[in-house]
Formats: sequence, structure tokens, C-alpha cells
Amino acid sequence: MGMIRSICISEKRGTAKHTVDSAELIADFGICGDAHAGKWHRQISMLSYEDIEEFNRLGGEVSDGSFGENLIISGLDFSTLSPGTQLISGSVILEITQLGKECHNDCEIKKRVGSCIMPTKGIFARVINGGSVRRGDEIFIK
Repeated sequence: MGMIRSICISEKRGTAKHTVDSAELIADFGICGDAHAGKWHRQISMLSYEDIEEFNRLGGEVSDGSFGENLIISGLDFSTLSPGTQLISGSVILEITQLGKECHNDCEIKKRVGSCIMPTKGIFARVINGGSVRRGDEIFIK
């Protein structure tokens, strides 16, 4: 079982994500109020808290939302997840749709640090069943 450590949104594309205490996830859409929500396969982006901590130990100096992630989750082994796997938190059901993504050429983290973990460690999902999530909520693999 894991825990939602942080929830991050941005109201406009191209702006940094900021943390919120809770969010409403809408089925087949994403997080209410997040600019990257929509009817596509990457409605929710996630990173492991442990992967971000390791990146920071290596000099990354990033904060929550720096990679554009919506959810930071601790306690789950992201390397065991594959497309089709479902994650559950309360009434919310997320289905993994993609592992990693290509880093864009203007990635500020890659420019500053020389590497970015989103291409290899990022997980993307669509919202199967909506509901509310809060920082500190439990999340587990179905």
C-alpha cells in the first residue's frame, strides 16, 4: 500500500504546477482545474516520492510539481506497474496507460541538472472512476 504525498496542478499550460491539499478527479478527464486534464490517455501524471528523493540526493534540487507531475506517491514500487494496472484510492480508480515520456528539448530540469526522471520514471493514467483525493490518502494496486 502507498500514500499520496502531494497533489499538484497548474491552471494554465506552460506554467509551473503548485501543490493543493485535495483535488476532485473526474472520470475520463483528469483533475478538475488542471490545464492538462482532458479526454486523452495522459489525464494524470505520477512520480514516485522515492525516485524524486533519490534525484534530489544526486543534486536535482526539485520541489513538488517540478516535473509537471500531478500525484507524488510513496510506498509503491513503480517498476512493477504496467499499462492496464489499476490504482485505487477511496472511490478513485486510475488505470495506467503509459510508462515514461519523451523529455522535451526545453526541459528546464534537464538543462540545469543534465538529466530528467520523467522519461524513465513517470507513470501516466486515465481516470476510470472519479472522486476526491487528499494528501495523505492511501493508494494501492488493484
